Amino acid sequence: MRLVVDLNRCQGYAQCAFLAPDVFIMHGEEALMYDPGPDETQREQVMRAAAACPVQAILVDRVDKAEGADVRGR
Repeated sequence: MRLVVDLNRCQGYAQCAFLAPDVFIMHGEEALMYDPGPDETQREQVMRAAAACPVQAILVDRVDKAEGADVRGR
């Protein structure tokens, strides 16, 4: 699974950080940090976080290992 957050669109509502705290972390009031390649065991939390984003700034992309290596070379 790959994540991309449009940081220009993100308004710092932090719904993602509440729903998937192992993936999304707020630094200060508006700075979001995130893991762009979370483990598949976190899929449900990440999908809920993406759906809860008020500005729809989170894009979740599924990477199938059968189709080849993902961006990180795994």
